[in-house]
Amino acid sequence: MIRTPLRPLVRILSARDRGENPDAIAAENLRLRHEAMQDKARARAEGRLLVLGAFFFLAFAAIGTKMGAISGTEAEEPRATAAGNPIINQRADITDRAGRVLATNLETHALYAQPPQMIDPAHAARELARIFPELDEAELLEDFTGERRFLWIRRQISPEQMQAVHDIGDPGLLFGPREMRLYPNGPIASHILGGASYGREGVDSAEVIGVAGVERYFDAWLRDPANEGQALELSLDLTVQAAMEEVLSGGMTVMEAEGATGIIMDIHTGEIVAMASLPDFDPNDRPRPVLGNDPSISPIFNRAVQGVYELGSVFKIFAAAQAIELGLVNAQTMIDTRGPMTWGRFRIRDFHDYGPELTVRDVIVESSNIGTSRLALMIGAPRQREFLGSLGFLEPTQVEMVEAPTGRPLLPAQWSEISLMTISYGHGMSSSPLHLAQAYASLLNGGTRVDATLLRQDGPVAPGPRVVSESTSADAREMLRAVVTEGTASFADVPGYELGGKTGTADKPRPTGGYYTDRVIATFAGVFPASDPEYVVIVSLDEPETFAAGELRRTAGWTAVPVAAELVRRTAPLMGLRPEIAALDPEGVTAVSSN
Repeated sequence: MIRTPLRPLVRILSARDRGENPDAIAAENLRLRHEAMQDKARARAEGRLLVLGAFFFLAFAAIGTKMGAISGTEAEEPRATAAGNPIINQRADITDRAGRVLATNLETHALYAQPPQMIDPAHAARELARIFPELDEAELLEDFTGERRFLWIRRQISPEQMQAVHDIGDPGLLFGPREMRLYPNGPIASHILGGASYGREGVDSAEVIGVAGVERYFDAWLRDPANEGQALELSLDLTVQAAMEEVLSGGMTVMEAEGATGIIMDIHTGEIVAMASLPDFDPNDRPRPVLGNDPSISPIFNRAVQGVYELGSVFKIFAAAQAIELGLVNAQTMIDTRGPMTWGRFRIRDFHDYGPELTVRDVIVESSNIGTSRLALMIGAPRQREFLGSLGFLEPTQVEMVEAPTGRPLLPAQWSEISLMTISYGHGMSSSPLHLAQAYASLLNGGTRVDATLLRQDGPVAPGPRVVSESTSADAREMLRAVVTEGTASFADVPGYELGGKTGTADKPRPTGGYYTDRVIATFAGVFPASDPEYVVIVSLDEPETFAAGELRRTAGWTAVPVAAELVRRTAPLMGLRPEIAALDPEGVTAVSSN
Protein backbone atom coordinates (compact mmCIF):
# COMPACT_ATOMS: atom_id res chain seq x y z
CA MET A 1 0.00 0.00 0.00
CA ILE A 2 1.38 3.47 -0.99
CA ARG A 3 1.16 5.91 1.91
CA THR A 4 0.96 9.68 1.44
CA PRO A 5 3.97 11.48 3.17
CA LEU A 6 3.02 13.81 6.02
CA ARG A 7 5.56 16.55 4.90
CA PRO A 8 5.69 16.52 1.08
CA LEU A 9 8.78 18.46 -0.07
CA VAL A 10 7.05 20.37 -2.86
CA ARG A 11 4.36 21.75 -0.58
CA ILE A 12 6.90 22.59 2.18
CA LEU A 13 9.06 24.60 -0.19
CA SER A 14 6.04 26.37 -1.66
CA ALA A 15 4.78 27.23 1.84
CA ARG A 16 8.13 28.66 2.88
CA ASP A 17 8.19 30.87 -0.21
CA ARG A 18 4.77 32.23 0.80
CA GLY A 19 5.86 32.68 4.44
CA GLU A 20 3.49 29.96 5.81
CA ASN A 21 4.19 27.44 8.61
CA PRO A 22 5.27 24.05 7.16
CA ASP A 23 4.16 22.23 10.38
CA ALA A 24 0.49 23.00 9.58
CA ILE A 25 0.82 20.97 6.39
CA ALA A 26 2.08 17.93 8.33
CA ALA A 27 -0.73 18.28 10.89
CA GLU A 28 -3.40 18.47 8.17
CA ASN A 29 -2.07 15.37 6.42
CA LEU A 30 -1.98 13.46 9.70
CA ARG A 31 -5.65 14.38 10.39
CA LEU A 32 -6.73 13.19 6.95
CA ARG A 33 -4.87 9.91 7.38
CA HIS A 34 -6.58 9.23 10.73
CA GLU A 35 -10.01 9.99 9.29
CA ALA A 36 -9.40 7.56 6.42
CA MET A 37 -8.34 4.83 8.89
CA GLN A 38 -11.48 5.45 11.00
CA ASP A 39 -13.76 5.23 7.96
CA LYS A 40 -12.22 1.91 6.94
CA ALA A 41 -12.54 0.45 10.44
CA ARG A 42 -16.18 1.60 10.64
CA ALA A 43 -17.01 -0.04 7.29
CA ARG A 44 -15.40 -3.30 8.41
CA ALA A 45 -17.38 -3.30 11.68
CA GLU A 46 -20.65 -2.56 9.92
CA GLY A 47 -20.05 -5.48 7.54
CA ARG A 48 -19.44 -7.85 10.43
CA LEU A 49 -22.60 -6.70 12.20
CA LEU A 50 -24.61 -7.22 9.00
CA VAL A 51 -23.34 -10.79 8.61
CA LEU A 52 -24.03 -11.58 12.28
CA GLY A 53 -27.52 -10.11 12.03
CA ALA A 54 -28.29 -12.22 8.95
CA PHE A 55 -27.11 -15.35 10.77
CA PHE A 56 -29.35 -14.68 13.79
CA PHE A 57 -32.31 -13.95 11.50
CA LEU A 58 -31.95 -17.26 9.69
CA ALA A 59 -31.51 -19.15 12.97
CA PHE A 60 -34.64 -17.63 14.52
CA ALA A 61 -36.60 -18.20 11.28
CA ALA A 62 -35.68 -21.91 11.30
CA ILE A 63 -36.63 -22.27 14.97
CA GLY A 64 -39.93 -20.48 14.41
CA THR A 65 -40.78 -22.67 11.41
CA LYS A 66 -40.09 -25.84 13.41
CA MET A 67 -42.19 -24.63 16.34
CA GLY A 68 -45.05 -23.85 13.98
CA ALA A 69 -44.89 -27.31 12.43
CA ILE A 70 -44.88 -28.99 15.87
CA SER A 71 -47.85 -26.94 17.08
CA GLY A 72 -49.86 -28.04 14.02
CA THR A 73 -49.45 -31.81 14.68
CA GLU A 74 -51.11 -34.13 17.23
CA ALA A 75 -49.09 -34.57 20.37
CA GLU A 76 -47.74 -38.04 21.11
CA GLU A 77 -45.51 -39.65 23.68
CA PRO A 78 -41.86 -40.05 22.69
CA ARG A 79 -40.95 -43.64 21.89
CA ALA A 80 -37.67 -45.38 22.31
CA THR A 81 -36.31 -47.08 19.25
CA ALA A 82 -35.47 -50.77 19.37
CA ALA A 83 -34.15 -53.37 17.00
CA GLY A 84 -36.54 -55.80 15.33
CA ASN A 85 -40.06 -55.50 13.93
CA PRO A 86 -42.55 -53.51 16.01
CA ILE A 87 -45.77 -55.17 17.22
CA ILE A 88 -48.52 -54.52 14.69
CA ASN A 89 -51.74 -54.12 16.67
CA GLN A 90 -53.97 -52.71 13.94
CA ARG A 91 -56.48 -55.10 12.39
CA ALA A 92 -59.01 -54.43 9.64
CA ASP A 93 -62.74 -54.79 10.20
CA ILE A 94 -64.80 -57.64 8.76
CA THR A 95 -68.19 -56.76 7.26
CA ASP A 96 -71.06 -58.53 5.55
CA ARG A 97 -72.04 -57.94 1.92
CA ALA A 98 -73.97 -54.78 2.87
CA GLY A 99 -71.15 -53.26 4.91
CA ARG A 100 -72.58 -54.22 8.32
CA VAL A 101 -69.81 -54.81 10.85
CA LEU A 102 -69.14 -58.42 11.87
CA ALA A 103 -65.79 -57.88 13.59
CA THR A 104 -64.06 -54.67 14.63
CA ASN A 105 -61.56 -53.31 17.15
CA LEU A 106 -62.11 -51.70 20.55
CA GLU A 107 -59.58 -49.70 22.53
CA THR A 108 -59.14 -51.03 26.05
CA HIS A 109 -56.39 -51.55 28.62
CA ALA A 110 -54.43 -54.38 30.17
CA LEU A 111 -53.53 -54.54 33.86
CA TYR A 112 -50.07 -55.54 35.03
CA ALA A 113 -48.05 -55.23 38.22
CA GLN A 114 -44.47 -54.33 39.11
CA PRO A 115 -44.13 -55.70 42.68
CA PRO A 116 -40.93 -53.76 43.57
CA GLN A 117 -42.90 -50.51 43.19
CA MET A 118 -45.87 -51.64 45.32
CA ILE A 119 -46.50 -49.93 48.63
CA ASP A 120 -49.07 -52.24 50.24
CA PRO A 121 -49.15 -55.65 48.44
CA ALA A 122 -51.65 -57.16 50.86
CA HIS A 123 -54.17 -54.36 50.35
CA ALA A 124 -53.66 -54.49 46.57
CA ALA A 125 -54.18 -58.28 46.47
CA ARG A 126 -57.34 -58.01 48.58
CA GLU A 127 -58.86 -55.26 46.43
CA LEU A 128 -57.95 -56.95 43.15
CA ALA A 129 -59.65 -60.18 44.28
CA ARG A 130 -62.74 -58.11 45.08
CA ILE A 131 -62.76 -56.41 41.65
CA PHE A 132 -61.93 -59.63 39.76
CA PRO A 133 -63.61 -62.55 41.59
CA GLU A 134 -61.83 -65.13 39.40
CA LEU A 135 -58.46 -64.08 40.90
CA ASP A 136 -57.15 -65.73 44.07
CA GLU A 137 -56.05 -63.31 46.80
CA ALA A 138 -53.45 -65.68 48.28
CA GLU A 139 -51.82 -66.33 44.90
CA LEU A 140 -51.72 -62.61 44.15
CA LEU A 141 -50.09 -61.85 47.49
CA GLU A 142 -47.51 -64.59 46.93
CA ASP A 143 -46.64 -63.10 43.52
CA PHE A 144 -46.51 -59.54 44.89
CA THR A 145 -44.19 -60.46 47.79
CA GLY A 146 -41.98 -62.90 45.91
CA GLU A 147 -39.07 -62.30 43.56
CA ARG A 148 -41.12 -61.50 40.50
CA ARG A 149 -40.54 -58.05 39.07
CA PHE A 150 -43.39 -58.13 36.54
CA LEU A 151 -46.63 -60.07 36.05
CA TRP A 152 -49.78 -59.75 33.99
CA ILE A 153 -52.99 -59.58 36.00
CA ARG A 154 -55.64 -59.17 33.28
CA ARG A 155 -55.12 -58.92 29.50
CA GLN A 156 -58.31 -56.89 29.10
CA ILE A 157 -60.28 -54.78 31.55
CA SER A 158 -63.35 -52.61 31.18
CA PRO A 159 -63.33 -48.84 31.88
CA GLU A 160 -65.24 -49.48 35.12
CA GLN A 161 -62.68 -52.06 36.24
CA MET A 162 -59.86 -49.71 35.27
CA GLN A 163 -61.32 -46.97 37.47
CA ALA A 164 -61.76 -49.39 40.37
CA VAL A 165 -58.10 -50.48 40.13
CA HIS A 166 -57.03 -46.86 39.84
CA ASP A 167 -58.88 -46.15 43.10
CA ILE A 168 -56.68 -48.68 44.90
CA GLY A 169 -53.94 -46.09 44.54
CA ASP A 170 -50.95 -48.42 44.49
CA PRO A 171 -48.16 -47.21 42.14
CA GLY A 172 -47.16 -50.79 41.38
CA LEU A 173 -50.44 -51.43 39.51
CA LEU A 174 -50.09 -50.14 35.97
CA PHE A 175 -52.16 -50.05 32.79
CA GLY A 176 -51.09 -50.73 29.22
CA PRO A 177 -53.09 -49.69 26.13
CA ARG A 178 -54.68 -52.53 24.19
CA GLU A 179 -56.73 -53.07 21.06
CA MET A 180 -59.15 -55.98 21.51
CA ARG A 181 -61.22 -57.76 18.86
CA LEU A 182 -64.96 -57.19 19.25
CA TYR A 183 -67.79 -59.16 17.65
CA PRO A 184 -70.82 -56.88 18.08
CA ASN A 185 -73.34 -59.53 16.99
CA GLY A 186 -72.29 -62.10 19.57
CA PRO A 187 -72.68 -65.72 18.41
CA ILE A 188 -74.13 -64.85 14.98
CA ALA A 189 -71.79 -66.30 12.30
CA SER A 190 -69.41 -67.39 15.08
CA HIS A 191 -68.11 -70.49 13.25
CA ILE A 192 -67.38 -68.44 10.13
CA LEU A 193 -65.59 -65.62 11.96
CA GLY A 194 -63.73 -68.00 14.27
CA GLY A 195 -62.23 -65.61 16.79
CA ALA A 196 -59.02 -63.82 17.68
CA SER A 197 -56.51 -63.72 20.52
CA TYR A 198 -53.24 -62.02 21.44
CA GLY A 199 -49.89 -62.96 19.93
CA ARG A 200 -46.79 -61.00 20.89
CA GLU A 201 -47.45 -58.68 23.81
CA GLY A 202 -45.74 -55.64 25.32
CA VAL A 203 -46.79 -53.28 28.07
CA ASP A 204 -47.83 -50.63 25.54
CA SER A 205 -49.27 -52.79 22.73
CA ALA A 206 -50.33 -56.31 21.77
CA GLU A 207 -50.58 -58.23 18.54
CA VAL A 208 -54.14 -59.38 17.72
CA ILE A 209 -54.08 -62.62 15.70
CA GLY A 210 -56.83 -64.84 14.28
CA VAL A 211 -57.25 -68.28 15.84
CA ALA A 212 -59.96 -69.86 13.66
CA GLY A 213 -62.34 -69.29 10.75
CA VAL A 214 -61.81 -66.39 8.37
CA GLU A 215 -59.95 -64.50 11.10
CA ARG A 216 -57.17 -67.08 10.86
CA TYR A 217 -57.40 -67.67 7.10
CA PHE A 218 -57.08 -63.94 6.29
CA ASP A 219 -54.87 -63.10 9.27
CA ALA A 220 -51.97 -61.71 7.22
CA TRP A 221 -54.31 -59.63 5.06
CA LEU A 222 -56.21 -58.23 8.05
CA ARG A 223 -52.95 -57.14 9.70
CA ASP A 224 -51.29 -55.76 6.57
CA PRO A 225 -50.82 -51.96 6.93
CA ALA A 226 -50.68 -51.69 3.12
CA ASN A 227 -54.46 -52.23 3.03
CA GLU A 228 -54.89 -48.89 4.83
CA GLY A 229 -57.72 -50.14 7.02
CA GLN A 230 -59.86 -51.50 4.18
CA ALA A 231 -62.50 -53.88 5.54
CA LEU A 232 -62.69 -57.54 4.54
CA GLU A 233 -66.09 -57.87 2.87
CA LEU A 234 -67.71 -61.30 3.15
CA SER A 235 -70.52 -62.75 1.06
CA LEU A 236 -72.69 -63.21 4.15
CA ASP A 237 -75.92 -61.29 4.65
CA LEU A 238 -76.21 -60.57 8.36
CA THR A 239 -80.01 -60.45 8.33
CA VAL A 240 -80.27 -63.79 6.53
CA GLN A 241 -77.64 -65.31 8.83
CA ALA A 242 -79.52 -64.17 11.93
CA ALA A 243 -82.82 -65.51 10.58
CA MET A 244 -81.21 -68.85 9.71
CA GLU A 245 -79.75 -69.30 13.18
CA GLU A 246 -83.09 -68.45 14.78
CA VAL A 247 -84.96 -70.95 12.59
CA LEU A 248 -82.38 -73.70 13.15
CA SER A 249 -82.41 -73.12 16.89
CA GLY A 250 -86.19 -73.41 16.92
CA GLY A 251 -86.00 -76.51 14.73
CA MET A 252 -83.50 -78.14 17.11
CA THR A 253 -85.84 -77.50 20.02
CA VAL A 254 -88.98 -78.77 18.30
CA MET A 255 -87.23 -81.82 16.79
CA GLU A 256 -85.18 -82.49 19.94
CA ALA A 257 -82.01 -82.63 17.84
CA GLU A 258 -78.44 -82.65 19.15
CA GLY A 259 -77.20 -80.29 16.46
CA ALA A 260 -78.13 -78.54 13.23
CA THR A 261 -76.56 -77.21 10.07
CA GLY A 262 -77.88 -74.74 7.53
CA ILE A 263 -76.46 -73.30 4.29
CA ILE A 264 -77.87 -70.85 1.77
CA MET A 265 -75.62 -70.36 -1.27
CA ASP A 266 -75.92 -68.43 -4.51
CA ILE A 267 -76.34 -71.10 -7.16
CA HIS A 268 -74.43 -69.18 -9.85
CA THR A 269 -71.51 -67.57 -7.97
CA GLY A 270 -71.01 -69.93 -5.04
CA GLU A 271 -71.32 -67.04 -2.58
CA ILE A 272 -72.36 -68.28 0.85
CA VAL A 273 -75.15 -65.95 1.93
CA ALA A 274 -75.62 -67.73 5.26
CA MET A 275 -74.02 -70.74 6.92
CA ALA A 276 -74.67 -71.89 10.47
CA SER A 277 -73.70 -74.71 12.78
CA LEU A 278 -75.47 -75.31 16.09
CA PRO A 279 -74.70 -75.40 18.93
CA ASP A 280 -72.55 -72.29 18.54
CA PHE A 281 -70.51 -69.99 20.78
CA ASP A 282 -69.69 -66.34 21.38
CA PRO A 283 -66.38 -65.46 19.66
CA ASN A 284 -65.91 -62.66 22.21
CA ASP A 285 -65.31 -65.47 24.72
CA ARG A 286 -64.25 -68.43 22.58
CA PRO A 287 -64.38 -71.71 24.56
CA ARG A 288 -61.55 -74.20 24.68
CA PRO A 289 -61.74 -77.39 22.56
CA VAL A 290 -63.46 -80.33 24.21
CA LEU A 291 -61.18 -83.29 24.79
CA GLY A 292 -62.45 -86.68 23.69
CA ASN A 293 -62.98 -88.95 20.71
CA ASP A 294 -66.05 -87.11 19.41
CA PRO A 295 -65.18 -83.53 18.37
CA SER A 296 -68.77 -82.85 17.28
CA ILE A 297 -69.86 -82.41 20.91
CA SER A 298 -67.81 -79.20 21.11
CA PRO A 299 -69.62 -75.95 20.29
CA ILE A 300 -66.62 -74.80 18.25
CA PHE A 301 -66.99 -77.77 15.88
CA ASN A 302 -68.26 -76.52 12.50
CA ARG A 303 -70.74 -79.12 11.30
CA ALA A 304 -71.22 -77.41 7.94
CA VAL A 305 -67.53 -77.60 6.96
CA GLN A 306 -65.88 -80.14 9.26
CA GLY A 307 -68.84 -82.47 9.77
CA VAL A 308 -68.37 -85.41 7.40
CA TYR A 309 -71.46 -87.62 7.29
CA GLU A 310 -73.26 -90.18 5.18
CA LEU A 311 -76.03 -87.93 3.88
CA GLY A 312 -78.45 -90.51 2.55
CA SER A 313 -80.93 -90.16 -0.29
CA VAL A 314 -79.98 -86.59 -1.20
CA PHE A 315 -77.33 -88.34 -3.36
CA LYS A 316 -79.91 -90.11 -5.55
CA ILE A 317 -80.35 -87.16 -7.89
CA PHE A 318 -76.67 -87.48 -8.90
CA ALA A 319 -77.17 -91.07 -10.11
CA ALA A 320 -80.30 -90.13 -12.06
CA ALA A 321 -78.68 -87.05 -13.62
CA GLN A 322 -75.53 -88.94 -14.64
CA ALA A 323 -77.52 -91.77 -16.21
CA ILE A 324 -79.54 -89.22 -18.22
CA GLU A 325 -76.40 -87.32 -19.20
CA LEU A 326 -74.76 -90.53 -20.45
CA GLY A 327 -77.82 -91.31 -22.57
CA LEU A 328 -78.52 -94.52 -20.69
CA VAL A 329 -82.05 -93.45 -19.68
CA ASN A 330 -84.42 -90.53 -19.78
CA ALA A 331 -86.85 -89.31 -17.14
CA GLN A 332 -89.56 -91.70 -18.33
CA THR A 333 -87.44 -94.85 -18.69
CA MET A 334 -88.84 -97.72 -16.61
CA ILE A 335 -86.51 -99.14 -13.93
CA ASP A 336 -86.87 -102.50 -12.22
CA THR A 337 -87.62 -101.93 -8.53
CA ARG A 338 -88.39 -105.49 -7.43
CA GLY A 339 -86.67 -106.31 -4.19
CA PRO A 340 -84.86 -107.02 -2.14
CA MET A 341 -81.79 -106.58 -4.33
CA THR A 342 -79.05 -109.04 -3.40
CA TRP A 343 -75.29 -108.66 -3.66
CA GLY A 344 -73.42 -111.35 -1.75
CA ARG A 345 -74.48 -111.13 1.88
CA PHE A 346 -75.89 -107.63 1.40
CA ARG A 347 -79.57 -106.87 0.87
CA ILE A 348 -80.80 -103.56 -0.54
CA ARG A 349 -84.40 -102.77 0.29
CA ASP A 350 -86.80 -99.86 -0.16
CA PHE A 351 -88.60 -98.08 2.65
CA HIS A 352 -91.91 -99.07 0.98
CA ASP A 353 -92.84 -101.54 -1.73
CA TYR A 354 -93.12 -99.40 -4.87
CA GLY A 355 -94.14 -102.19 -7.19
CA PRO A 356 -92.17 -104.00 -9.91
CA GLU A 357 -90.97 -100.90 -11.74
CA LEU A 358 -90.87 -97.12 -11.65
CA THR A 359 -89.85 -94.42 -14.11
CA VAL A 360 -86.53 -92.68 -13.42
CA ARG A 361 -88.54 -89.63 -12.36
CA ASP A 362 -90.56 -91.70 -9.88
CA VAL A 363 -87.41 -93.41 -8.56
CA ILE A 364 -86.38 -89.95 -7.33
CA VAL A 365 -89.88 -88.89 -6.27
CA GLU A 366 -90.48 -92.08 -4.25
CA SER A 367 -86.80 -92.32 -3.19
CA SER A 368 -86.23 -95.93 -4.26
CA ASN A 369 -82.90 -97.41 -3.14
CA ILE A 370 -83.34 -100.35 -5.50
CA GLY A 371 -84.11 -98.17 -8.52
CA THR A 372 -81.12 -95.91 -7.79
CA SER A 373 -78.83 -98.93 -7.39
CA ARG A 374 -79.88 -100.24 -10.81
CA LEU A 375 -79.09 -96.83 -12.33
CA ALA A 376 -75.67 -97.00 -10.67
CA LEU A 377 -75.00 -100.43 -12.14
CA MET A 378 -75.69 -99.01 -15.60
CA ILE A 379 -73.17 -96.23 -14.95
CA GLY A 380 -70.33 -98.30 -13.46
CA ALA A 381 -67.90 -97.49 -10.65
CA PRO A 382 -65.20 -95.64 -12.67
CA ARG A 383 -67.69 -93.28 -14.28
CA GLN A 384 -69.52 -92.73 -10.99
CA ARG A 385 -66.29 -91.81 -9.22
CA GLU A 386 -65.29 -89.46 -12.03
CA PHE A 387 -68.69 -87.75 -11.98
CA LEU A 388 -68.71 -87.27 -8.20
CA GLY A 389 -65.18 -85.93 -8.51
CA SER A 390 -66.35 -83.33 -11.05
CA LEU A 391 -68.88 -82.19 -8.43
CA GLY A 392 -66.14 -81.79 -5.80
CA PHE A 393 -66.87 -84.83 -3.61
CA LEU A 394 -63.37 -86.36 -3.68
CA GLU A 395 -61.45 -83.54 -1.99
CA PRO A 396 -61.92 -80.94 0.76
CA THR A 397 -63.78 -77.76 -0.16
CA GLN A 398 -61.70 -74.69 -0.95
CA VAL A 399 -63.82 -72.31 1.11
CA GLU A 400 -61.80 -69.58 2.83
CA MET A 401 -61.59 -71.10 6.32
CA VAL A 402 -58.70 -72.85 8.05
CA GLU A 403 -61.08 -75.66 8.99
CA ALA A 404 -61.82 -76.52 5.35
CA PRO A 405 -58.92 -79.00 4.85
CA THR A 406 -60.16 -81.03 7.83
CA GLY A 407 -63.47 -81.69 6.07
CA ARG A 408 -62.00 -84.36 3.81
CA PRO A 409 -64.61 -86.78 2.40
CA LEU A 410 -64.38 -90.39 3.55
CA LEU A 411 -64.24 -92.65 0.48
CA PRO A 412 -64.32 -96.44 0.22
CA ALA A 413 -60.91 -98.10 0.17
CA GLN A 414 -62.00 -99.99 -2.94
CA TRP A 415 -64.74 -98.58 -5.16
CA SER A 416 -66.34 -101.99 -5.59
CA GLU A 417 -69.71 -102.84 -7.08
CA ILE A 418 -71.41 -102.80 -3.68
CA SER A 419 -69.80 -99.40 -3.00
CA LEU A 420 -71.12 -98.24 -6.37
CA MET A 421 -74.67 -99.17 -5.38
CA THR A 422 -74.67 -97.86 -1.79
CA ILE A 423 -73.00 -94.59 -2.75
CA SER A 424 -75.74 -93.99 -5.31
CA TYR A 425 -78.22 -93.58 -2.44
CA GLY A 426 -75.85 -91.82 -0.03
CA HIS A 427 -74.24 -94.59 2.01
CA GLY A 428 -70.68 -95.87 2.01
CA MET A 429 -69.29 -92.39 1.39
CA SER A 430 -69.21 -89.42 3.78
CA SER A 431 -69.04 -85.73 2.92
CA SER A 432 -69.88 -82.39 4.49
CA PRO A 433 -73.06 -80.35 4.01
CA LEU A 434 -70.95 -77.75 2.20
CA HIS A 435 -69.86 -80.40 -0.32
CA LEU A 436 -73.53 -81.14 -0.87
CA ALA A 437 -74.35 -77.45 -1.41
CA GLN A 438 -71.58 -77.12 -4.02
CA ALA A 439 -72.71 -80.24 -5.84
CA TYR A 440 -76.38 -79.23 -5.94
CA ALA A 441 -75.43 -75.77 -7.21
CA SER A 442 -73.21 -77.26 -9.93
CA LEU A 443 -75.87 -79.73 -11.05
CA LEU A 444 -78.87 -77.39 -10.97
CA ASN A 445 -77.53 -74.02 -12.17
CA GLY A 446 -77.43 -75.16 -15.78
CA GLY A 447 -74.66 -77.68 -15.30
CA THR A 448 -71.44 -75.74 -14.60
CA ARG A 449 -69.10 -76.31 -11.63
CA VAL A 450 -69.44 -73.94 -8.68
CA ASP A 451 -67.05 -73.65 -5.73
CA ALA A 452 -68.24 -72.19 -2.44
CA THR A 453 -66.74 -68.86 -1.35
CA LEU A 454 -67.11 -66.55 1.63
CA LEU A 455 -65.95 -63.48 -0.29
CA ARG A 456 -68.41 -61.15 -1.95
CA GLN A 457 -68.15 -61.23 -5.74
CA ASP A 458 -68.40 -57.73 -7.21
CA GLY A 459 -69.55 -58.80 -10.66
CA PRO A 460 -70.54 -61.80 -12.76
CA VAL A 461 -68.44 -64.90 -12.24
CA ALA A 462 -67.11 -66.83 -15.21
CA PRO A 463 -68.81 -70.24 -15.42
CA GLY A 464 -66.76 -73.22 -14.29
CA PRO A 465 -66.21 -76.48 -16.15
CA ARG A 466 -69.40 -78.09 -17.43
CA VAL A 467 -70.52 -81.16 -15.49
CA VAL A 468 -73.87 -81.85 -17.21
CA SER A 469 -75.78 -80.34 -20.10
CA GLU A 470 -78.44 -77.69 -19.61
CA SER A 471 -81.17 -80.18 -20.54
CA THR A 472 -79.97 -82.66 -17.90
CA SER A 473 -79.84 -79.86 -15.35
CA ALA A 474 -83.43 -78.89 -16.23
CA ASP A 475 -84.54 -82.55 -15.90
CA ALA A 476 -82.92 -82.74 -12.45
CA ARG A 477 -84.68 -79.57 -11.32
CA GLU A 478 -88.03 -80.90 -12.55
CA MET A 479 -87.54 -84.16 -10.65
CA LEU A 480 -86.63 -82.32 -7.45
CA ARG A 481 -89.65 -80.10 -7.80
CA ALA A 482 -91.79 -83.24 -8.15
CA VAL A 483 -90.29 -84.59 -4.89
CA VAL A 484 -91.83 -81.57 -3.15
CA THR A 485 -95.17 -81.57 -4.95
CA GLU A 486 -95.69 -85.36 -5.07
CA GLY A 487 -93.09 -87.13 -2.96
CA THR A 488 -91.27 -87.30 0.38
CA ALA A 489 -90.70 -83.54 0.80
CA SER A 490 -94.30 -82.34 0.61
CA PHE A 491 -93.87 -80.16 3.73
CA ALA A 492 -91.34 -78.10 1.74
CA ASP A 493 -93.93 -76.67 -0.64
CA VAL A 494 -93.61 -72.98 0.31
CA PRO A 495 -96.28 -70.97 -1.56
CA GLY A 496 -94.75 -68.48 -3.97
CA TYR A 497 -91.19 -69.78 -3.95
CA GLU A 498 -91.38 -73.03 -5.96
CA LEU A 499 -88.97 -74.99 -3.81
CA GLY A 500 -87.54 -78.24 -5.16
CA GLY A 501 -85.37 -80.67 -3.24
CA LYS A 502 -84.56 -84.11 -1.92
CA THR A 503 -84.70 -85.69 1.50
CA GLY A 504 -82.02 -87.91 3.00
CA THR A 505 -82.09 -89.98 6.18
CA ALA A 506 -78.96 -91.89 7.17
CA ASP A 507 -78.24 -93.96 10.27
CA LYS A 508 -75.73 -92.20 12.48
CA PRO A 509 -72.40 -94.02 12.86
CA ARG A 510 -71.12 -94.98 16.28
CA PRO A 511 -67.70 -93.51 17.28
CA THR A 512 -66.55 -97.08 18.02
CA GLY A 513 -67.84 -98.49 14.73
CA GLY A 514 -71.16 -99.63 13.34
CA TYR A 515 -74.40 -97.66 13.33
CA TYR A 516 -77.03 -96.66 15.84
CA THR A 517 -80.44 -98.17 15.24
CA ASP A 518 -82.34 -95.26 16.78
CA ARG A 519 -80.30 -92.21 15.73
CA VAL A 520 -80.13 -90.60 12.29
CA ILE A 521 -78.74 -87.66 10.35
CA ALA A 522 -81.72 -86.08 8.55
CA THR A 523 -80.97 -83.80 5.60
CA PHE A 524 -82.87 -81.76 3.06
CA ALA A 525 -81.08 -80.34 0.00
CA GLY A 526 -83.02 -78.03 -2.27
CA VAL A 527 -83.10 -75.21 -4.77
CA PHE A 528 -85.44 -72.25 -5.19
CA PRO A 529 -87.11 -71.12 -7.36
CA ALA A 530 -86.92 -74.49 -9.13
CA SER A 531 -87.83 -73.13 -12.58
CA ASP A 532 -85.29 -70.26 -12.45
CA PRO A 533 -82.88 -71.19 -9.65
CA GLU A 534 -81.20 -68.54 -7.51
CA TYR A 535 -80.21 -70.26 -4.29
CA VAL A 536 -79.37 -73.68 -2.89
CA VAL A 537 -80.54 -74.48 0.63
CA ILE A 538 -79.21 -77.25 2.88
CA VAL A 539 -80.66 -78.19 6.28
CA SER A 540 -79.29 -81.09 8.32
CA LEU A 541 -80.37 -82.19 11.81
CA ASP A 542 -78.36 -84.48 14.09
CA GLU A 543 -80.50 -87.07 15.90
CA PRO A 544 -83.91 -85.41 15.35
CA GLU A 545 -87.17 -87.01 16.34
CA THR A 546 -90.74 -85.77 16.60
CA PHE A 547 -94.06 -87.33 17.49
CA ALA A 548 -96.42 -86.81 14.55
CA ALA A 549 -99.39 -88.64 13.02
CA GLY A 550 -99.57 -90.96 16.00
CA GLU A 551 -95.96 -92.21 16.02
CA LEU A 552 -92.35 -91.21 16.59
CA ARG A 553 -90.76 -89.89 13.39
CA ARG A 554 -87.07 -89.49 12.57
CA THR A 555 -87.02 -89.32 8.76
CA ALA A 556 -86.03 -86.10 7.00
CA GLY A 557 -89.49 -85.60 5.52
CA TRP A 558 -90.88 -85.11 9.03
CA THR A 559 -87.89 -83.32 10.61
CA ALA A 560 -85.47 -81.50 8.29
CA VAL A 561 -88.05 -80.58 5.64
CA PRO A 562 -90.35 -78.45 7.83
CA VAL A 563 -87.32 -76.58 9.16
CA ALA A 564 -86.04 -75.96 5.61
CA ALA A 565 -89.49 -74.73 4.55
CA GLU A 566 -89.60 -72.23 7.41
CA LEU A 567 -86.05 -71.16 6.58
CA VAL A 568 -86.98 -70.38 2.96
CA ARG A 569 -90.19 -68.69 4.05
CA ARG A 570 -88.24 -66.39 6.40
CA THR A 571 -85.16 -65.65 4.31
CA ALA A 572 -86.36 -65.48 0.69
CA PRO A 573 -87.94 -62.01 1.15
CA LEU A 574 -84.77 -60.81 2.88
CA MET A 575 -82.80 -61.74 -0.25
CA GLY A 576 -85.13 -59.78 -2.51
CA LEU A 577 -87.09 -62.70 -3.93
CA ARG A 578 -90.69 -61.74 -4.62
CA PRO A 579 -93.17 -64.61 -4.23
CA GLU A 580 -94.87 -65.74 -7.41
CA ILE A 581 -98.59 -65.67 -6.77
CA ALA A 582 -100.62 -68.02 -8.96
CA ALA A 583 -103.27 -66.29 -11.05
CA LEU A 584 -106.90 -67.03 -10.30
CA ASP A 585 -108.73 -69.37 -12.63
CA PRO A 586 -111.04 -67.18 -14.76
CA GLU A 587 -113.67 -69.92 -14.61
CA GLY A 588 -113.82 -69.49 -10.85
CA VAL A 589 -114.47 -65.76 -11.00
CA THR A 590 -118.03 -64.45 -10.97
CA ALA A 591 -118.70 -61.11 -12.64
CA VAL A 592 -120.67 -58.69 -10.46
CA SER A 593 -122.45 -55.66 -11.87
CA SER A 594 -121.64 -52.32 -10.35
CA ASN A 595 -125.16 -51.05 -10.95
